[in-house]
Amino acid sequence: MTQVIKEGDLFFYSDDYGDLPAGDGRGLGMFTRDTRFLSRLEWKLEGIPTVPIDGEADGATSRYRFTNREGTDEEGKPVGGEWLDITRKRWIYGGVVYETFSFVNRGDHPVQTRLSLLVDADFADMFVVRGWKGRVGEREGVTRTEKGVRFSYRGVDGARRTTDVETAGTPAEVEEDGTIRFPLRLESNVCRSIHLRYVPGTDGEIPQVIEEQQSLLKLEESEREWFVGSPEVHSDWDDFNRMFARGMKDLRMLLTDLGDGPFPVAGLPIYAVPFGRDSLIAALQALPVRPEVAKGTLRILAKFQGKKVDDWRDEEPGKILHEIRFGELARSGQIPFTPYYGSIDSTPLFLILIAEVYRWTGDLDFVREMVPHAIEALNWVDRHGDPAGTGYVSYAMRSSKGIRNQGWKDSEDSVVHRDGRLAEAPIALSEVQGYVYMAKKAWSELFRLLGEAERSERLNREAELLRERFARDFWMEDEQFVALALDGEGRQAGTVTSNPGHCLMTGILTPEQAEQVARRLVEPDLFSGWGVRTKSSTCKSYDPDSYHNGSVWPHDNAMILLGLKRLGFYREAERIIRGLIEASRYFRHHRLPELFSGHERGEGGPLPYPVACSPQAWAAGTAFTILQTILGVEPDPTRKRIHLSPDLPEGMNRLSVRRLRLGQGVLDLNLARIGDSTRTWVEINTTGWDVVIHPCLR
Repeated sequence: MTQVIKEGDLFFYSDDYGDLPAGDGRGLGMFTRDTRFLSRLEWKLEGIPTVPIDGEADGATSRYRFTNREGTDEEGKPVGGEWLDITRKRWIYGGVVYETFSFVNRGDHPVQTRLSLLVDADFADMFVVRGWKGRVGEREGVTRTEKGVRFSYRGVDGARRTTDVETAGTPAEVEEDGTIRFPLRLESNVCRSIHLRYVPGTDGEIPQVIEEQQSLLKLEESEREWFVGSPEVHSDWDDFNRMFARGMKDLRMLLTDLGDGPFPVAGLPIYAVPFGRDSLIAALQALPVRPEVAKGTLRILAKFQGKKVDDWRDEEPGKILHEIRFGELARSGQIPFTPYYGSIDSTPLFLILIAEVYRWTGDLDFVREMVPHAIEALNWVDRHGDPAGTGYVSYAMRSSKGIRNQGWKDSEDSVVHRDGRLAEAPIALSEVQGYVYMAKKAWSELFRLLGEAERSERLNREAELLRERFARDFWMEDEQFVALALDGEGRQAGTVTSNPGHCLMTGILTPEQAEQVARRLVEPDLFSGWGVRTKSSTCKSYDPDSYHNGSVWPHDNAMILLGLKRLGFYREAERIIRGLIEASRYFRHHRLPELFSGHERGEGGPLPYPVACSPQAWAAGTAFTILQTILGVEPDPTRKRIHLSPDLPEGMNRLSVRRLRLGQGVLDLNLARIGDSTRTWVEINTTGWDVVIHPCLR
């Protein structure tokens, strides 16, 4: 097992009891800016074996408890088993990891020993940690400092990186290899504490270290402010309550601010950087709970919007990035992630999120701020997004170290024909055409509001022509379903997958097609009982334990839910909601992982993918989408109305929502099941908009 804590851009990924064991192959460490600043951290008491009792990590804080087996102290005196109560507390604040060891001796005589810390820092780039090969720099050695020890490294990118291990006023012995020893005299029934700090630095930029208690108080204050400003949800279904609360905690944990406002990194431990698709979808999910996250996400992505044609990075003018990295390999030009633009859906999702920010907040000034970037993105869609000239946005990798498949299912074998053959590029994915349609329709309306009638009308015409072509070219008559994609020769990649489920929310499907897709998504070949699979179990390439060929991704289901509810497929939505909520109880803290197995529900509980990110931003955001779906929230900022079509799922009879974020304020609601219907009471409305409640007819 592993545990992770994070605050800002710094995270600590350890084993289940807080250690970074030497030689461990799981990529454990203390990381910031794509670099591992601590690669080893182990401890022991001289002559006294210790035993772990429990450990818990949550947000930016972790706590571990230990006791001891029988041993002998440095004075030759026996130490009885379970004499020592040992607590190890760790937290992150202001770019520094703080750690306190506390010892209480329950024995009948003093114990004289030493706490030894075995510490090392390899300064490995995250890509090297993941197994990539490349040119790397050199260690500059270990030096004693006034407060402890410093590890230093000179990278091939020219940067000098350091890690300081500091003590807080406790005398320590430091060895040449960096081992630190603390003399410990433990009197009976007296608590003795040792305080440590782990401080990363790059080119002399070292975060400020403050007093331990002050750092902890500031962290707790920051956490309180977050939850006071966030929605609070209570229902009579405890699984949902815990899942939602976990989603709020994880969203905060995954936020980073690089100067343009908060944005969610994709997931821990290996994707703690700005992403296009992942950050955009997580921000979209978070609109009802923290709309400022969407604004921060859009601003940082606009900052790195593509400027030129660069095959090495799959960059084009107006394109939105896939991923940006800040480590040694990226900075020295060995990988193209500076940023890398190999994502076909980031750009239309960027356009959609701007429009959704307006829909949820009514902030037309923010739309005006984004207009130049939106125009560049729309130009990319029309000019560079269609390299084959087919009228569909498609992708073909050009970078020698890029990503072959550039939709959200980006594994090598995720886009295949029915016979199992890989589809050849350029590939036009079904859901991406839906995103483009939705983006153009939304921006047609926004440009109308901004007084640009000609541009508005043109976008609307283009969207409707796309819808007509899509209905003809992507529809599979024999399956009565939408094809996964069109390949480079215009042939359908005819496997039945979850991708067309995203099309439901975009409006690109005809009513007849939408009904067929909605019904099929909850048929046994696609719906496992826990969620919609990424691929039908009838497909030749189906594998329930794979990454994209039969597993269940919570965010995929969340995107499907938005469309099901919007189009009135309430029973189908309820089945997916129940499956996801009930699946959450099988995971620690009710935290849905990035993905889990697609095995039938009757075969046992859902199993997480072995290397799934957890926490993961759009998995955390699934709880917010479920709440939005239950409430049936459809904001109308132009008319200053909030439309609700509430429908409590089976198993939930009461729901209270406080501080739902809409318009210029918040909405407090109470819902209750009365007979076969859901009644809704508006308790507080400071949004500035009227609330219109529609009956949910099943």
